[in-house]
Amino acid sequence: MVLSPRFAPMLACLAAAAAFAGGAHAAPTVTRLTPPSELFTSGRPEPMVARFLPGQRFDLQATVRPDAGQRIVDARFFIDGKPVSAPHSMRHCASGCRKEIPAEAAVATVRAVSLQAAGPHELSVQATQTDGQRVGARGNFEIVPYTAARGPRVKNIIILVGDGMGIAQRTAARIVLGGYAQGKATRPLAMDTFPVTALVKTASLDSIVTDSAPGMTAYVSGNKNNNYQMGVFPDDTLDDFDNPRIEYLAEYLHRTQGKALGLVTTADVFDATPAGNAVHTSRRGAGAGIVDQFFDDRGLTGLAVLMGGGRQWFLPAGVPGSARSDRHDYAFSAAEPHTTDLVRRWGAAPGALDSTRDLLAEFSGAGFAYVATKTELDAVDARRSERLLGLFAAGHMSVAMDKIDARRRASAGAAGPLAADADATGQPMLEEMTAQALAVLARQPKGFVLMVEAASIDKLAHGMDTERWLLDTLEFDRAVAVVQDFARRRGDTLVIVTADHECSGAAVIGASRVTDAQLVELAAAGGTQPLRDKVVGLYEQAGFPRYAVGADGYPQTTDIDHRLLIGYGANADRAEAWRTPDRAARSAPGQPMVTGQVPGRSASHTGTDVALSACGPGASAFTGVLDNTDIFFKLAQAAVKGPGVPAFAAPPRATTRRP
Repeated sequence: MVLSPRFAPMLACLAAAAAFAGGAHAAPTVTRLTPPSELFTSGRPEPMVARFLPGQRFDLQATVRPDAGQRIVDARFFIDGKPVSAPHSMRHCASGCRKEIPAEAAVATVRAVSLQAAGPHELSVQATQTDGQRVGARGNFEIVPYTAARGPRVKNIIILVGDGMGIAQRTAARIVLGGYAQGKATRPLAMDTFPVTALVKTASLDSIVTDSAPGMTAYVSGNKNNNYQMGVFPDDTLDDFDNPRIEYLAEYLHRTQGKALGLVTTADVFDATPAGNAVHTSRRGAGAGIVDQFFDDRGLTGLAVLMGGGRQWFLPAGVPGSARSDRHDYAFSAAEPHTTDLVRRWGAAPGALDSTRDLLAEFSGAGFAYVATKTELDAVDARRSERLLGLFAAGHMSVAMDKIDARRRASAGAAGPLAADADATGQPMLEEMTAQALAVLARQPKGFVLMVEAASIDKLAHGMDTERWLLDTLEFDRAVAVVQDFARRRGDTLVIVTADHECSGAAVIGASRVTDAQLVELAAAGGTQPLRDKVVGLYEQAGFPRYAVGADGYPQTTDIDHRLLIGYGANADRAEAWRTPDRAARSAPGQPMVTGQVPGRSASHTGTDVALSACGPGASAFTGVLDNTDIFFKLAQAAVKGPGVPAFAAPPRATTRRP
């Protein structure tokens, strides 16, 4: 008799119940199978969670729990029913797994697998415990094919990321830059002039609200990562650097085409967005290990330009200003096959716990020109420099407002400190770093991948510091203009401008109905209601705020009469007097408080879609509503085969529910 497949789950349950009633041990179980899939998690073959390019490398892994008193002695992986030929390693959890994983469990891993055959593939694992019992599990993944090209391959790819920059941040920056006349914007942002725009969904592997690590890595790996993790799938071991890896776009294109990598940021260079292009770790805060990987694995990534803050990680421990320590570092044990396979199969550096390492000396010894100020950056001769390291602060770089203030005071011959942030003096603007990065990378004969990040749009939006993130968005747009000009002159460069996520739920709610002097008086009087009912102008009362923009491209002051007003939907409790807050304290005495929507003192990221704008060959592929992982495949298509023919998205498949 042949039974319908619909009865299979019922029969399996009955069999398990009978075995239990007879006193048998519970069967061993596979509790995690990597790459992640809905087939393994829920039994549904779709949506397809893990997707890869033909030839892109990734790791396979399974966590297996044995019966009580047993151990897992072997585990084998199969793809489409055929054994995976690459060697596998076994790590027993007695030597270090998460506390909820029993010591008898084992983690089996195969490193650096790749496939060429396009389409969905079934992944399965079969494990054996000491008494001979076996357990299996299956999942799936997809190899996304290249399509026919309708033009030559692009030589260079530039990804500009306004960290935390939602559509409201773009809109507000446009209003401040040029204003409106009878409903028409008088001056577009550079990013407004890109011919193609899409919306991007930003969820991470484990949440609808991403943090910056998986927000970036989705664009350059084609896969979802857990929050706070970069270039890896989650696992059950404790090591921050041994998780199953996914090959990044820069690694893939350096390995297959010889392209170089450039990273430019206003953050500390170990931060999630720059690191999420080149470093593989489950802990985005592992500072020394992250910057060590930048250098150690430059042969995998083609790293040629690295600029931002973060000098603290490059100085040996004991030197004033150093933050290096062994607890932030990485080192793969030579006695553990789980990690020796990673080193051998990926070609990764073994690492070392070396807090006294002098990375500045090592970068210089490897041919990187090192600069620490704008003056030194300006002096770099791009005709002679093929590699460039710029570290302009101990940690994160100063925000745009402080750099602008420093330059204006210096230009005016002001005495005393040149800015509220003394570190701002001598730091370059983002567009200046970007221009020099392009000058150096343009010498790369095989082309390059460049990521440019305006990091403090996000950091300031967390603090609900409206005027400062507005200026950082304008600084970002000036870098966009530099890249746009570079791409326009060359014709071989694909550029995208986007964000890793939105931050704070910012909204352009209107404009002040009063002068700045009246705002000061109302704030001094105290209370929330006067600053709301007498100040907030909605609809026609908002009018068109007008900021006077100086010769440097920034507003002469952000405290104008009838100023732009921004509200927040993901805010913590905040003080709000509708004026530029003192840099040292967001909550000044006497300022009225606005009750927040989220706990703590910081606004949060949101799950709202973000905008993506594109220009250059291949730009037309970036239309519609896209998943953040889709971007990776479109960028690779343009670089490997040439821009593909845009296709309509397939309609979602109907899901049939049984009664």
